[in-house]
Order: sequence, then structure tokens, then C-alpha cells
Amino acid sequence: MSPRPLRLVFAGTPEFSVPYLEACRASGAEVVAVYTQPDRPAGRGRQLAPSPVKQAALAAGIVVEQPESLKSADAQQALAAYRPDLLVVVAYGLILPRKVLAIPRLGCWNVHASLLPRWRGAAPIQRAILAGDAESGVDLMQMEAGLDTGPVLLERRTPIGRDDTGGSLHDRLSLLGAEVLADGLRRTLAGEVLAATPQPKHGVTYAHKLDKAEAKLDFNRPAIELERQVRAFDPWPVAEGEIAGEPLRIWAAHAIEADHHAAPGSVLAAGRDGIDLACGHGALRVTAVQRAGGKRIGAIDYLNARPELRQRR
Repeated sequence: MSPRPLRLVFAGTPEFSVPYLEACRASGAEVVAVYTQPDRPAGRGRQLAPSPVKQAALAAGIVVEQPESLKSADAQQALAAYRPDLLVVVAYGLILPRKVLAIPRLGCWNVHASLLPRWRGAAPIQRAILAGDAESGVDLMQMEAGLDTGPVLLERRTPIGRDDTGGSLHDRLSLLGAEVLADGLRRTLAGEVLAATPQPKHGVTYAHKLDKAEAKLDFNRPAIELERQVRAFDPWPVAEGEIAGEPLRIWAAHAIEADHHAAPGSVLAAGRDGIDLACGHGALRVTAVQRAGGKRIGAIDYLNARPELRQRR
């Protein structure tokens, strides 16, 4: 008699989580239910919209649960009724109480987009870019009651390039995380018990949730820090700054060496290569912007609308 398949419940909400759900489905485990956050208002009409995970689950014919919280006895009993061997949690967005962590036979796994214990918390991808980290990665972790404190089961690393944005690193880590989850499930289904390595006690940092107020560029700071800000906040919340008195969203920029004595934020040069803005150290060469009510355009197109800037040197 063949053993029964691994019964798995998946919990996730945003687009980042969808590849992980697909990895669970492809693993050979039986995905008996998907948990995701309740539908939220979205778009100009503020109509209730299902999460990307809900859409993927319904398309696959999987039962979807959307409790407002998992703290109630009813919600916990409903989860226990699925008799899960394992709960896989990826960017779910709700706190899992201790009683929930104890329901699955094999506990709960989480895939976190950082190299723990660095960047525990809500925004590890953007915080890594802002800090100038040379690399990031994904950790498959056995969940505990603390915030991203559990032992690490598997890990994958990736360098952070000078051209990486919050969006590009997000997409790469999403796929890398799906790979590490698939590897963990494959080995578990084969009967292997994954070694749980406790996180080091040193090197702990917290990736606090992004605040839109952080998007404002302060040109008194070094250009390299502003470059990281622009990259980290693409595609959200998008960096903001002024060019010759006009507030703009700054979509793309890079730091350059520049020896100047100009006031921070002033235009040093403007041309086909971009618009160079004076910083506390060096200059920020802006290459893509967005005017109020407009769309993203290249610096050369912006200069066509403001030809007087071309005379700045």
C-alpha cells in the first residue's frame, strides 16, 4: 500500500507568492487549500479585487479560504479540518499564532527574501538595495512565533547588481525562492529530514515597511545613496525630486563622480546622457522621469520640453 501524499496548505497573497504556489502544485504534494487575504478595494472604481494568489488558486481548482484573522478558535479549527502535514507561508500578510504553527504535522515553512538574520521583516528587498548590500537571497525557514526568527532549512544567494531595482530583484528572488521551496519539498517527499540551522545571534537587522515619505530625494546626501533610493523604490513608491523647480518622479538615475561647489539639487549639466544634479558628494545623473499627470519618459524627451536646461553647465 503506497503512503498517502503529503497534504499541504499554502498561504500567500501578492504576485510574489504565485510561483511558490505553482512549486507546491508541481511537487507531487496534495495542495488541499489556499489561504489568502480577503479581497481588497483596487483600481479607480475601488471595486473589491481578489489577490493574485486567489486568482491562481481558483484557476487551479483549489479551495480558497480568506479569514480576516487566524486568531479565533473557529479559524484554527477550520484550518485543522484540512489535516495538513505542512503549511507553506509566503508573503501571506497575517500573523500566525502559536496554535496555528502547531497544527501541521511538519510545522510551517516560510520563504523569506533575504539572507537571515539580515533584513527580517516586511521590506527586505528594498532595504538590501538601500543599504548597498552586495548580495541577497532567499531562505527556506521553519517558522517560529518570532518575526522571521526560525531556523533555516535551505538557502540560495544572488548578487545585487548596480542595475538592479526593487522590481528586478523582487522578480529574481521570487523565482529563486520557488526553486528552493521545490527543492525542500522534493527532499521531504523523498523521506529526507531537512537540517534546521539556527540563525546567528549577531547580524540581526529589520526591514521596516516602506513609507511613501521615504521617496523624497535629499540632494544634500551623497549621490550613491540617492541612486540606491531611486533603484530600491522602482516600481513603488518611486523616488521624487525637483529639477529646476519642477517636482518630478525620478524613475532612473545613477551616481557619477563630479567635483563641484554647486548648491545641492542644482543642474550641473543636461544633454543626451541625462540631467546631472549636484549632490552632497558627486552628482546624480537622471535618465528617466515622470511629470505630474504624465507618463514615464527619458531625460532627452523631458529636455525637449524644457530646452532652457540644456544651457546649464
